[in-house]
Amino acid sequence: MKSSLITIFAATLLFQSCAQSVEKSKKNPIKEQPKVETTFELKDFLSENKELDEEVNLVFSQLDDTSIVAQLIMPAVGRLGQTKETIDQHIKDRVIGGVLMLNGTKDEFTSWIKDFEKNNKAKGNLPFLYSADAEPSLVNRKIAGSTPVKKANELSSIDEVRSVAETISKDLNDIGINYNFSPVVDMSPNKTVGFRSFGAVPANIIPWSDAFIQTTQQNNIIATAKHFPGHGLVSGDTHKALQMIDGEMKEIKNYPELITNGVLSIMVAHIAVQNNKEYSTDGLPSTCSEKIVTKLLKDSLGFKGLIVTDAMNMGGVVNVPNASSKAVAAGCDIVLMPLDAKKSHQELLKLYRTDKNFKAKVDASAKKIIRMKIVLGLLGK
Repeated sequence: MKSSLITIFAATLLFQSCAQSVEKSKKNPIKEQPKVETTFELKDFLSENKELDEEVNLVFSQLDDTSIVAQLIMPAVGRLGQTKETIDQHIKDRVIGGVLMLNGTKDEFTSWIKDFEKNNKAKGNLPFLYSADAEPSLVNRKIAGSTPVKKANELSSIDEVRSVAETISKDLNDIGINYNFSPVVDMSPNKTVGFRSFGAVPANIIPWSDAFIQTTQQNNIIATAKHFPGHGLVSGDTHKALQMIDGEMKEIKNYPELITNGVLSIMVAHIAVQNNKEYSTDGLPSTCSEKIVTKLLKDSLGFKGLIVTDAMNMGGVVNVPNASSKAVAAGCDIVLMPLDAKKSHQELLKLYRTDKNFKAKVDASAKKIIRMKIVLGLLGK
């Protein structure tokens, strides 16, 4: 009897030791960056591709929960963003999955991205998505030293649009930026965004935006249609305060053709919707509304690409409690420029560990981001 008890006790200790070992292994960060065996192209992102699915799942399986949540958070670096030192610390803490290059020089952005990726490799982090507001109307101000181009509302032909997209894409590839938050597909009346779109002639918005998108993505850079569900017909500035669409969302018509033709990213604006039977946002910005992000953009319009918030430090959202987790719960994949990236990560991670439905949404977004990193060639051997 005594021998049996000793055997049972020993077996119990062994089981506990194994369980603790497994649990510990789940929480340990990866030591080396995961790599994929097969080469894919950017256009593969939206395709039915079993081999790509398997590679995504393999990379995902190597990440702990800290790294999974980190994929969804994208702070900015540069003037009006964080310091390089802050981003370096976020890399050490493993709390971000990408960076917006915001207001700096071409040379310093190139140098910073090389440093960030060196640090990511040393830490075993996944490579980053590097974004920029490289719109024709803003790129020369956002990235000093970039090749001069005309503003969007000054372009005179679809061929000129393609040429400008080529010029911008070459600069972005030289720097290491793989994600362009452009084009603006809003109508022209709003003075905050109107000069940044091709809306001077309304009939040009869809074909010219599509031309910019296709040229950008042919250069292995993600293009982004913005600002969903439409910023051109509201009167105010979402940088300063929440704006409102009253009734019909008239600019939704600008998106279906772009989605059908394969735009890979859409940015959601901090605009509320009222007096709309199906899509009123109950006072919340669209970024935090499941009706807009999931029901309208994903389900109704069938968009399967990356959904990114507009900057989360803007007046239209900054006063919403737990805005980062609300945006993810609504269906957004990337939380752009949260006020504090580390606190945003903590907010998402806490829910990730306690709420199964929220965890499922984060996992789905992280897999989309990993998929994009793979098709960009960031995880190749």
